[in-house]
Amino acid sequence: MTPLLQSVKYARGSLSVLNQLNLPYESAYEPVLTVEDGWAQIREMKVRGAPAIAIVAALSLAVEVQAMRGAGSLPATTAAFVQLVDAKWEHLKTSRPTAVNLFDAAHKLTALVHATAPSATSVDALAQVLIEAAEKMLEDDVQDNKNMGMHGGAFIRALVQQQKLVMLTHCNTGSLATAGYGTALGVIRYLHEQGQIEHVYCTETRPYNQASASTIAKQTTGLMLCF
Repeated sequence: MTPLLQSVKYARGSLSVLNQLNLPYESAYEPVLTVEDGWAQIREMKVRGAPAIAIVAALSLAVEVQAMRGAGSLPATTAAFVQLVDAKWEHLKTSRPTAVNLFDAAHKLTALVHATAPSATSVDALAQVLIEAAEKMLEDDVQDNKNMGMHGGAFIRALVQQQKLVMLTHCNTGSLATAGYGTALGVIRYLHEQGQIEHVYCTETRPYNQASASTIAKQTTGLMLCF
């Protein structure tokens, strides 16, 4: 199933992010050319959802590094490149200090660069490793979401025996909160594809007032997904 909206659009050297502050009235994508652009998208809550935040951070760095390659402005040594990557990630982490996925992405990519640097044949080769790793995060997020949807859907079907399911989601989810498929909504999408969904309630109140729907969520009987 192709999502109607995606939180990010990426091709090597090019990243644009959906400004979720304007939803549902406008679907506008904004270019992200640098880490500073990515930082602003996250800080201003134009991108939301833990997986999407991490992906935007990683790809903003990948886009900036690719631009540096094209301009011939990469650091002169692999050691200097490692320092650059560390500094960029430290800055990105300040955009949302509570975002676990963001810090996990920072740890994985900086660890990879540190581990690869001693054997890298050139700074450009090390930059290539970083870019490919960020792109793999994008690819893996979609596949992980689909796996989560399949296994979560099977678990719910085993737990709830009624023929059609009525479900409720709370908080930002789906392709807007991830790289393109969804976590909680991924489960619902899988069940919908199996013809097993009767109705879905969404209590999301974007972008700053998610807690205002918590009373509704608590009073709703049935199954609520929030991951």
